[in-house]
Amino acid sequence: MRKAAFALRAFNVEIARAMDVSSNPKIGLMRLFWWQEAIDKIFTNKLIEHPAAQALSSVISGQKISKHWLKRSVQARINDASREEHTIPETIGDLEGYAEDTVSTILYATLQAGGIRSTAADHAASHVGKASGLLLLLKSLPHHASHHGRIPYIPADVAARHGLLVTGNGWSDIRMESGEGLSDAVFEVASIANIHLQKARELAKTVPAEAVPVLLPAVPAQVLLDSLKRRQFNVFDSRISRGVLGISPLWYQLKLKWHAWRNTY
Repeated sequence: MRKAAFALRAFNVEIARAMDVSSNPKIGLMRLFWWQEAIDKIFTNKLIEHPAAQALSSVISGQKISKHWLKRSVQARINDASREEHTIPETIGDLEGYAEDTVSTILYATLQAGGIRSTAADHAASHVGKASGLLLLLKSLPHHASHHGRIPYIPADVAARHGLLVTGNGWSDIRMESGEGLSDAVFEVASIANIHLQKARELAKTVPAEAVPVLLPAVPAQVLLDSLKRRQFNVFDSRISRGVLGISPLWYQLKLKWHAWRNTY
């Protein structure tokens, strides 16, 4: 399963950074559409000259991985990249859906690659993916603010509750400020992520032992959540991006190894 996990992670990294490595958004979208076609080719045993695609192909040829999860992950990123410039998710539910489509799907595929069939593991993977996705979107806000001049991943309903929503003729945006209002909005989204982590851990007793390594992304999610707490949910505090998710690389590795040794997440 480790080989499959590495291949799926490489695939996820490729599609996650498609828009960021391209100076032109249209080229970024072309990369994502290329991956949609590449998945179809992989499942028909066609050779593709791309390292990540080849790694994915070698795993798929020997494992029962659903094409649906991979296509769904890419399509979610295409939909996000295709949004009108001055639009944001309407609700926290929309943001949770995006997190599940882009993160939980990779966990589902990894469970499949390991031959793990467990409703409890699937439910836990859903919650871990949503938590990880939400927190990573929060962490990305300073990047989007500095590179694109806007904050795209605070939902409109949350922004409105904290006085951050700006609307016009058919568009909506978030006030560009790093004050108390934004910190409160970040706290609200992070609280939803925390609930998902708690729900995932409540399922731990019913999750098969062999599925626990797949759910270890809950650990970095908790590390990032704790870092946000220490900085009063100010995502623009540079200390959050120091080391690994705001803590030293050594301490991060120890946390991962501790959970792996105890077979917990």
